[in-house]
Amino acid sequence: MANKLQRITKVRLSVVLIIIVAIALGFFDVPQVYDRAIDFANAKIQTTFPHFKNIPFRLGLDLQGGTHLVYEADTSKIPFGEKGDAVEGVRDVIERRVNAFGVAEPVVQVNKAQGKWRVIVELAGVKDVNEAIKMIGETPLLEFKEENTEPARELTPEERKAMNEFNKVAKDKANKALKEALAGKDFSEVVKTYSESETGADTGGDFGWIKQTGEFAKLFEGASKTEIGKVVPKVIDADNGLYAAKVNDKRESGQEIKASHILICFKGAESCAKETTKEEAEKTVKDLKLKITPTNFAKLAKENSTDSVAENGGELGWFQKGQMVKEFEDAGFALAKGQISEPGLTKFGYHLIYKTDERSIQELKVSAVFVKTKKESDILPPKDQWKSTQLTGKQLKNSRVNFNQSTNAPEVALQFNDEGKKLFADITSRNVGKPVAIFLDGQPISIPRVNEAITGGEAVITGNFDLAEAKQLTLRLNAGALPVPITLLSQQTVGASLGSESLQKSLFAGLIGFILVIIFMILYYRLPGFLAVVALIVYAITVLFVFKAIPVTLTLAGIAGFILSVGMAVDANVLIFERMREELRLGKPLSTSIDVGFKRAWPSIRDGNATTLITCFILAWFGTSSIKGFGITLGIGVILSMLSAIFVTRSFMQLFASDDQKRNLWWFGLKKNKDIQ
Repeated sequence: MANKLQRITKVRLSVVLIIIVAIALGFFDVPQVYDRAIDFANAKIQTTFPHFKNIPFRLGLDLQGGTHLVYEADTSKIPFGEKGDAVEGVRDVIERRVNAFGVAEPVVQVNKAQGKWRVIVELAGVKDVNEAIKMIGETPLLEFKEENTEPARELTPEERKAMNEFNKVAKDKANKALKEALAGKDFSEVVKTYSESETGADTGGDFGWIKQTGEFAKLFEGASKTEIGKVVPKVIDADNGLYAAKVNDKRESGQEIKASHILICFKGAESCAKETTKEEAEKTVKDLKLKITPTNFAKLAKENSTDSVAENGGELGWFQKGQMVKEFEDAGFALAKGQISEPGLTKFGYHLIYKTDERSIQELKVSAVFVKTKKESDILPPKDQWKSTQLTGKQLKNSRVNFNQSTNAPEVALQFNDEGKKLFADITSRNVGKPVAIFLDGQPISIPRVNEAITGGEAVITGNFDLAEAKQLTLRLNAGALPVPITLLSQQTVGASLGSESLQKSLFAGLIGFILVIIFMILYYRLPGFLAVVALIVYAITVLFVFKAIPVTLTLAGIAGFILSVGMAVDANVLIFERMREELRLGKPLSTSIDVGFKRAWPSIRDGNATTLITCFILAWFGTSSIKGFGITLGIGVILSMLSAIFVTRSFMQLFASDDQKRNLWWFGLKKNKDIQ
C-alpha cells in the first residue's frame, strides 16, 4: 500500500513539474502574455514581478528579408584539381568574417556553372547592401610587391607598321580638312565631314573656351597666335590626335600664379597624422624662415614639409583663386615673383610660400576638327610600377595592433608562417635600400623602405589609420585572407513581403492540421487522446523554446520540418495507445496495460525516429540553405517528440491509472463486455 501511495505521489509531482515548466517555457516563448498578466497583477496588489526578456525568433532571409550577394571567384591561377578546395576556402573565410561582425546564421554557398565558380551570400536582417559588401570585402587580399624594374615591352614590327599606317591615314584626313577650311568652306560643314569627336559635333565643332592648362593645352598652344576669325594655318599635333582649328574669340579671365610651399602640420590640424604640437610646428617654421632662400627652398621642402608634394620640392604648379584655401591664396597672390612669404597659418598647419611665376589667364574660344591618332601607349599595356613577390595573406600566421614607440601611432604587426618567413627574408634581402609596397584590396596602404634584410618573419603596416581602423584591419586579416580574389557580380536587397505571406499561409495550414489531429485523437482515443493533445501542446512549447534558446534560424522549410515533427509526435502516441489497447483487450489491469504498452511500443518508436534522425543529420550536414534548415528543425522536433511521448504522455496516463477502473474503460476507447476477453 505504501509503495502504491509513493508511486501515485511521484506521478503527481511529475505532472505538476511538467505543467510548471511548460507554463514557464510558454511565457518565454510569448513574453507579451506574461507581461500583460503581470501588469494587471501589479495594478491590483501594488508589487513587482520579474519580467521575461523578449528574445525574438531568428528568421531566415525568406521570412525576415536581408541582403543577397553573388560573387565570382577568379581561379585562373589555381591548378585545375585545386580549384574546388580554393573556392571552399573562400566560403569558409567569408563565413568567419561575417560571424565576426555579428551577423547571425549567414548562408554562404558555392556554385559552379559553365566552368565558373560563384559564391552566393545570404545575410538575413542586413538591409544595407553597402554595409554587407564592406563587411565581406570584395577582394580582401594582402599582397607584398616590389618595384618592377623590367623594361617595358616594345612594339612588334607588325604592331608598329599598323600604327604608322593608321596615323598616316589620320594625318591625310586632317590635312584634307584643313585645306578645305583654308579654302573658305563653311567650317561647320568641314566638321561634319571629317571630325571624329563628339565634342561640339552638333554645334560646328565648338570646343567652347579653352585654357593654357588642362585637357586642351596643346590645342591652346597651337592656336594662340592666330587672329580671331581665322583658321589656324597648320594641323595641331596633340597627345590624343590631330586638330584643324579655327579661333572664334579671345579673352583674359584673371591672374594665376605658380608656387611651391613647405607645410608644417601639427596635431589637431586637418589631415595631419603627426603628434607635433602647434607650438613646436610654429617654432619649426620660424626657424626655417631664417635660413630659407629661393635656392635651397626645394631641398628644405623635401627634408621638412609634411605635405604629399614634399618629394617634388613642394611644387604646386599653376593655380588661380578659388583653388586653394583663402588664407593661402591671399598670401600667395600678395607676393612678388621670386619672393618667399612669412609663416602663415591655415587649417592644414603652418606654411611658407615661394612664388616662382605669375601670368594672366588667357582663354580661347575655338572650333576644331578632331582626328584620332595612335601612340605606342594605346597599343602596349601600361607598365605596372609594382610586381608580385608571391607573399600574400595566405602565408599570414596572425596580426595584432601595436603602437609606434616614436609617434605612438597605431600600426598593424604581421607574423608569417614558415613559408612566408622564407619569402619575406628573400624579398627584404634583394630590396635593401629600395621600397616594398604592402597592398590591401588592390591598393597600396604602406610603402616602407627596406633598411636591412628581415629574417624573423615579422612585418609592420604603418598606414595612416586610427586605432579603430587598425583594429578592423587586424580583425579582417585574422579572419583569413581569401585564397583567390572574388568580384561582386550582383547585389540585391530582399524584402520579406513574400516570406511573410507564405509564412501566414503555412502557419494557418499547420493550425488547421493540428486542430484536425486534436479532434481525431479525442474522438478515437477519448481520454488518452485528450492527454496526448495536452502532451503535444507541451511538446510544441518546448520546441519553440529550443528554437529561441539555441537559437535556430527559421525558414519556411524549417517551419515545415517543425510541423512534420508534430505529426511524428502524434504517430508515437498512436503506437503506444494501440499497444495499450491490446493489453486491455487481454483483460490486464489498466496500470499494467499502460506500462506494457509503452514498453512494447518503444522499439518501433526508437527505430522509426532513428532512421529519420539519420536523414536529418545528412540534410543538415550536406544540405544548403533551406534544406539545412528543414533537417535541423525536423531533427530537434523528432528528439523532443520521443521525450514527449515517453515521458510527458506516460506521466499523464499514469495519473489516471488504477486497477479498479475497468468499469470506466470507455474513456480509453473500449467497451467492457465487448472488447475485453
